[in-house]
Amino acid sequence: MRKLLLPALLTMCMNLTTYAQDDPEYRAEIGAGAGLVAYQGDFNGSITKNMQPMGAVIGKYRFNPRMALGLNVGFGKLKASSADVETWYPELQDTIINVNNSLVDAGLRFEYNFWPYGTGREYRGARRLTPYIYMGIGATFVSGSNENVFTANIPIGIGAKYKIAERLNVALDWSIHFSMSDKLDGVNDPYGIKSSGIFKNTDSYSMLQLSVTYDIMAKCKTCHSDRF
Repeated sequence: MRKLLLPALLTMCMNLTTYAQDDPEYRAEIGAGAGLVAYQGDFNGSITKNMQPMGAVIGKYRFNPRMALGLNVGFGKLKASSADVETWYPELQDTIINVNNSLVDAGLRFEYNFWPYGTGREYRGARRLTPYIYMGIGATFVSGSNENVFTANIPIGIGAKYKIAERLNVALDWSIHFSMSDKLDGVNDPYGIKSSGIFKNTDSYSMLQLSVTYDIMAKCKTCHSDRF
């Protein structure tokens, strides 16, 4: 992930001034998504194990054909079991922990397209298909049998989007959400070791999401400027 993100971030910085004044065909998009969410923490080290269905509502505001600010609110479950890992936890004294918690994730993210996204201006480089990356800040709410947890998270993701019609978009992305809590599974530090640092020994979760959105807020049709 780091090897993919660093070159993309450098490219993004070089293009910020180039596309700062560009007007997209439509300023915003709204829609919904569905996919899978998986917990990563003390009781599950795999990003593919115990994946659970999730749904989401999505809204985005486009600054230009390269950059957008998105709001993603997702709903799902975090599942895992300490019986699935070959680790002895001194704080649990061989107690089996089963995680089955409800998750609400709300995140604000900055999205950057590798290529100008859109239709109607192909002569200026617009493309129906483009990969993209994003990073932002979010809030995590987890409710379970032991207690409720509310914490912040940092989402980092990568994906691809395709414009299947003038105002219809489909996107597939994968993200990992680094939370600032070690209690998403209901247990705080089963190793019995005090940790320091914001993300040290904290829980996280990943999301694989397929979304469909519809463009709204068309640009001014009577304006004479045709910048891209």
